Amino acid sequence: MLFLKFLMAILPILWLIIALSGLKMSGYKACSIALILTMVLAIFFWKLNVVYTVTGILEGILNALWPICLVIIAALFTYNLILRTGAMDSIKKMLAGVSSDKRVLILIIGWGFGSFMEGMAGFGTAVAIPASMLAGVGLNPFAAVLACLVANTTPTAFGSVGIPIVTLSAVTGIGANTLAVNTVIIEGILCFISPFIMVCIIGGGIKALKGAFAVTLISALSFTVPAYITAMVLGGELPDIVGSICCMICTIIGAKIFNKKPQPEYCIEVKHKQEETLSFGKAVQAWCPFILIFFMLMFTSTLCPPIHNLISGFKTSVCVYAGQGGNILTFSWINTPGIIIFVAAIIGGLIQGAKISLMFDVLLDTLKANWKTIVTICAVMSTAKVMSYSGMISDIASLLVVVTGGAYPLISPLIGAIGAFVTGSGTSTSVLFGGLQVQTAEKLGLSGAWMAAANVFGAGIGKMICPQSIAIGASAINKSGSESKILRSAFKYFVCYVVIAGIICFLGTL
Repeated sequence: MLFLKFLMAILPILWLIIALSGLKMSGYKACSIALILTMVLAIFFWKLNVVYTVTGILEGILNALWPICLVIIAALFTYNLILRTGAMDSIKKMLAGVSSDKRVLILIIGWGFGSFMEGMAGFGTAVAIPASMLAGVGLNPFAAVLACLVANTTPTAFGSVGIPIVTLSAVTGIGANTLAVNTVIIEGILCFISPFIMVCIIGGGIKALKGAFAVTLISALSFTVPAYITAMVLGGELPDIVGSICCMICTIIGAKIFNKKPQPEYCIEVKHKQEETLSFGKAVQAWCPFILIFFMLMFTSTLCPPIHNLISGFKTSVCVYAGQGGNILTFSWINTPGIIIFVAAIIGGLIQGAKISLMFDVLLDTLKANWKTIVTICAVMSTAKVMSYSGMISDIASLLVVVTGGAYPLISPLIGAIGAFVTGSGTSTSVLFGGLQVQTAEKLGLSGAWMAAANVFGAGIGKMICPQSIAIGASAINKSGSESKILRSAFKYFVCYVVIAGIICFLGTL
């Protein structure tokens, strides 16, 4: 009976894999069909009340719209606005001033700045903003998205100022600092090798490391070491932020020393206008939306309690699900990354000389261009809610536990990855499987903190191929409908990461 439940429960996930990778179906169509399939299974096989099913779907839609879709639209609005104001041309010129080598740019923007955005905001910004910037300065759009998806695996555990770790602590009762220490140990190796893989992706193979190895090594160490120390000493809130800032500074310095004359085949094309010189004021004006995003997210986070506490009270909490064990949805009307990014973008646009009418046009164009992404994410989140409330996800995990026994640590990250594939969120995966991982570990005589950390790290790996992340990436490069192509490219990296993570987790229990 348990095996039958497993087979039935995994059908929506199998459908998504087949539809996106095999049938090359658009994300919004595949995910909508997956939602219908999940509804039918939940009602007729798991006997979930129809009202419970409908309210579970409604909860998923609301959760998808606020804050996930909100932050994605805000990030893309920011990028589209600086395109319309011409600021991207100035940013491209400045980045080329650091280096015209696309391998260096992927390290600075995709790895450093992407990890920074994950640490500050999360919710898709770490893929949406860096990928759109990289495509904007002339890198291959698909390679840029793939590299950003790979880069986002390790920072996810400490994203949004440590929310996944804090949530996992609340679910499991294990101290947040203990979880942070275990997580940073588990992900250390993959965190270190990610920049090398990104350079190979953007440069078309391992040969791309020739002439860029020193800079890549500096970029890898300057993130991994500070993040490791920060997690060990301070906990889960700051590893991404401290690591990414150190990384960007060190990578720029390293590029100036070790990458003075990059090979022509790795250089982006930059149109130089000798009559134009970019003053400091013009440079700040061009970057001001991103500068404002940084400071506003910083000052409204828990790192600045007076401001955070002042605006965090503007929220509405409601339980949408009609059955027992429903989650409380909290809508923060001011202190949420999407609103903060929107405000920063509008102020930055005004500083760049944009009129309100232009901003309104940009917003409408952004919504029109990304409605498929919104539908995709709403369908994915609704599917996740119904699978969770019906017991489908629990049945998937239960069989995996029975089958693996003492080898369970090998698949612990895979369970986290399955959670993220369905939910698209490290935080949601912590809620979904955090307790299960700890209980299983205790039954097997293993460390609950170690398995819980494996779960949140596995969630980061799962985000590499989850429909939500891929939809965000496709939208970031204005290629909605290309989700299948991105998934096929990312899948081999996903398999490598989840296997390495499983081996590390297993060795850590010996």
